[in-house]
Amino acid sequence: MMIDLSFLYDFALLALRIIVAIVFFSSGKSHLMNPKERGDDIGLSPGLTRFVGISEVVGAISIALGIYIQIGAALLIGTMLGALYKKIFVWGTGFYADKGFGWHYDIIFLCANFLFLATGGSLVLLG
Repeated sequence: MMIDLSFLYDFALLALRIIVAIVFFSSGKSHLMNPKERGDDIGLSPGLTRFVGISEVVGAISIALGIYIQIGAALLIGTMLGALYKKIFVWGTGFYADKGFGWHYDIIFLCANFLFLATGGSLVLLG
């Protein structure tokens, strides 16, 4: 027997959107504030690091505020596909890494953003 909690659907999606937005906003802000240092860490030029940071900040604001959620999710999906490519094919990082994060972290955020892309994020804060 299952309890019908479908009335929580919009609020669950909103909570997920807010948490995902916080993570991406923080990461994007770090990329924008320290593009040389962050770029060196991830193997990108400072210019490309700034571009990734802008994508993360814009995507985070979009999904948090409910403005063009699917576009914001698409930006963040692109970021995660790039991160996955680097971790799996360039660095050879395992699903769970001995040092730092494996790519399990990236898959979770890719799937969360795929959910936002597919559903439109449902409940919006503004609009």
